[in-house]
Amino acid sequence: MQKADHTGHRSRMKKKLAQQGLDAFEPHEVLEILLYYAIPQRNTNDIAKNLIDRFGSFSAVLDAPIDLLLKAGLTEHQALYLKMFPDVTRLYLLDKYHNPDKVFDSSNVSAYILDRFIGFEETENVFLLLLDKKGKEVYSGMIGKGDFNSANVSVREIVTLALNYGAVYAILAHSHPSGFAMPSKDDILVTKDIKAALKLVKVDLLDHFIVADHDCVSLAESELM
Repeated sequence: MQKADHTGHRSRMKKKLAQQGLDAFEPHEVLEILLYYAIPQRNTNDIAKNLIDRFGSFSAVLDAPIDLLLKAGLTEHQALYLKMFPDVTRLYLLDKYHNPDKVFDSSNVSAYILDRFIGFEETENVFLLLLDKKGKEVYSGMIGKGDFNSANVSVREIVTLALNYGAVYAILAHSHPSGFAMPSKDDILVTKDIKAALKLVKVDLLDHFIVADHDCVSLAESELM
C-alpha cells in the first residue's frame, strides 16, 4: 500500500496559520502545530490525534500530568513543552489585564480568581488575595498545595501575610480537582476558623471561593461564611 505524500504539509499548515489563525483549525490540528516546535522531523498529526484520543480533549492533553504524557510516548522535553501552555495562558491574562489601581468587588473578583487557577485545577491549590481599605490588591499568590483542610493551609501564615501587607480585607480560594465546586463541611469549618483568626487582627475575610472546571462557588453568596 502506497503511503500518503506529506511533502510540504507543514509549510501549508504554517501558511494557513499565518493567514487565518488557530481558529481555522480542528483541535487535533492545533496540537499538531504546537508539536512542530518540539518534534521537528516526525508526523505530529498522528501523534496529536493519538494524544487527544487517549486523554479525551485538547485541553485534557495540556492538563495531563507529565508522567502520563511520558507513558503516552512523549519525551520529557516534549511533555514539559506542552505543560507550559496552561501556565503561559495564565501569565498572559494576568499580565495583560493587570491594573494596580483596579478595585475588586463582588462583580469582578470571581473572574480574576478563575484566571489565577488556569493550569492549577488538576491539583488542590489554595490562593489568597489581600486588599487595602479601598479594595485594591496588596498581595496575591498560591499559599498551599494539597488538601485545603490539611496542615498545608496555615492560619498563622495567612494572618502573618495580612499583617505584613497591611491588608484590611482578605479573599480565599481553593480548587477541587474532583470537578465539583460545592464546599464540604470541612471547607466551611476551616473557613470559619480563618475568618475568626483574621478578625483578631482587624482583617475581614470577605469570601472563600471553591474552584472547579473553570467555575466557582462563593461561600459568602451561599451564606456559609
